[in-house]
Amino acid sequence: MAATSEKIRVLLVDDHAVVRQGLRTFLELQDDSDLLPIEVVGEAANGRQAIEQARSSQPDIVLLDLMMPEMNGLEATPRILEACPTARVLILTSFGEEDSVIPALKAGAQGYLLKDIAPDELVKAVREAHRGRVQLHPDVAKKLVSAVTAREEMPAVKPKSPGLEDLTEREIEVLRLIAAGKSNREIAEEMVISEKTVKTHVSNILGKLHLEDRTQAAIYALKHGLGTDEA
Repeated sequence: MAATSEKIRVLLVDDHAVVRQGLRTFLELQDDSDLLPIEVVGEAANGRQAIEQARSSQPDIVLLDLMMPEMNGLEATPRILEACPTARVLILTSFGEEDSVIPALKAGAQGYLLKDIAPDELVKAVREAHRGRVQLHPDVAKKLVSAVTAREEMPAVKPKSPGLEDLTEREIEVLRLIAAGKSNREIAEEMVISEKTVKTHVSNILGKLHLEDRTQAAIYALKHGLGTDEA
């Protein structure tokens, strides 16, 4: 869970100074009295600097490029999270290929955005990530769903894949909330059950659907229409 703060503290990581300056200027110009202000608390030009900045500034959100000298964003992500466990890493890059997206999410990234994202959408993504919701660029989400679909294709001689009909109503609700990017604690609060019970449901879901982790569960849910637009 992100640290409680009167501001959303952001660390910018990109090897291009002009990109960092543009992001800083736009993010800090946001002025909405109804929402937490965004403050850029540090900048880094490569993964190694990002780790040190994360350790010293303890940001809520890290906007992280993938392609950088010395240490790229993929290598840096788990180390940043070790240095600042409460941070949420948002990949912000020009590359949306499956072989970049999936490793980044498995490394611990909270979201994956492309640099062609509209400025207002980037601000929204930062705020949503701060609330614990997974953020995926629409093109990236489509590619992930396509990749999962392709991997699930089986010859007719194989038994039918497990589906939603194998889940209980409670497990389907938990799966829907996973797709909304909610943590176990948030799911427990919304469903009025214990966090331990949520963990049991998540374990059952992964086992029944033969999935490896929450990222795969979220993709499965989106593919099967369990996504939500709720705030």
